[in-house]
Amino acid sequence: MTALGVASALAGGLAVALGAFGAHGLESRLSSEALGWWETGTFYLLIHAVAALAVALSVRTGLVNAGGWSLLLGGLLFSATLYSMALGAPRWFGAVTPIGGVAMIVGWGLIAAGLWRMGSA
Repeated sequence: MTALGVASALAGGLAVALGAFGAHGLESRLSSEALGWWETGTFYLLIHAVAALAVALSVRTGLVNAGGWSLLLGGLLFSATLYSMALGAPRWFGAVTPIGGVAMIVGWGLIAAGLWRMGSA
């Protein structure tokens, strides 16, 4: 298993644990807006952890592997800023959230470019 695969699997487990914590431990403590941030962070982290794991299991290299890392790191950054704001961090953390979103978009683009390159070779 590659480092990407291990990191993706850990991120997937983290997403499930954080989702459960939000649903059962925070529901009465957070505003509906904050719970929405928490849920969005969990959803995006889980989806991108699974996508990065699929890349790792495909045993791809080059652009595809770089795309997997970009998905995973972007998902972690995006979600971490939303979790932080939900727990009371300053709202300016929201200015960091799009960096994670851009990293996820770049990851999908890198995967597409890598697969396109492999198909044209």
